[in-house]
Amino acid sequence: MIAPAAAALRDRLRWTLVAATATPVDGGGAADEAILDRYLRGLVADGADALAVLAHTGRGPFLDDATRDRVVRRAVATGVPVIVGVGGRPGERTGDVAEQATAAAALGAAGVLVFPVDGDAPAHHDAIWRAAGLPMLAFDLYVRPYPPERLVDLLDHPGVAGVKVARLHDAMACQAALAAAHAADRLAVTGEDRMFGPSLMWGAQAALVGLAAAAVPVTAAVLRAFAERRYADFVTASARLDRLAEVTFTEPIEGYVRRMLWIAAAEGRIPQSYADDRYGPALSADDRARVLAVAGSR
Repeated sequence: MIAPAAAALRDRLRWTLVAATATPVDGGGAADEAILDRYLRGLVADGADALAVLAHTGRGPFLDDATRDRVVRRAVATGVPVIVGVGGRPGERTGDVAEQATAAAALGAAGVLVFPVDGDAPAHHDAIWRAAGLPMLAFDLYVRPYPPERLVDLLDHPGVAGVKVARLHDAMACQAALAAAHAADRLAVTGEDRMFGPSLMWGAQAALVGLAAAAVPVTAAVLRAFAERRYADFVTASARLDRLAEVTFTEPIEGYVRRMLWIAAAEGRIPQSYADDRYGPALSADDRARVLAVAGSR
């Protein structure tokens, strides 16, 4: 049985584009509130229906509590639903993650995206639910995917509103996870930047993707066309988005955050000096040129 709060978030997010935001910081790792505010509001103005902050794209596991609070406050101030990434730090305890969720609730978040964990994931989610009372999205992430039976257990939890599926290149696992969400009457959320269009055809009914950390209109166009059954437009928009995903979500995969920040800067969302990812791999000037050439062609 799904809890009323989780059911409400499930229904609120259906057919929405949730932008998995980056966290633009300066060379010293500080987040400027004015720059952050402009960036987040710009994503909403360009078509993001909700914001997911401090998740994988937002480098949430690496940020201190003061920065986390600053990001959540600015996101909530935009007026759209805000999902906050919690967990993901090496060696963390469930109690630490529950404290992050409690802080997110106090700041007005609509829900939390719970980073995957080894061990007893249902108990981990239950502790977060009991501490914060916020609806949760489970996170089936390619770097730490859940076995099918474990995901079924998570989707049975009353506080779980849905699951974000981000298996990157495993089409069969993506299909199975989306089907499991439907079977549990939870929201099937695609996080598949490289399988975005297909994942909608496989049953996803919302999107939470790093591609929407910039380039929001091109991402939103695909979801809108599919939801409205404008299938000719969907095919055209999907091809456009796939070209962008091909140069952003490519090896080294963790470089995608820096690539999306490059696009955000090129679009005027953030200063160029903030278009750097302190936690990802170094990338070449040729990589940057390829990304900006495709992004500019839109």
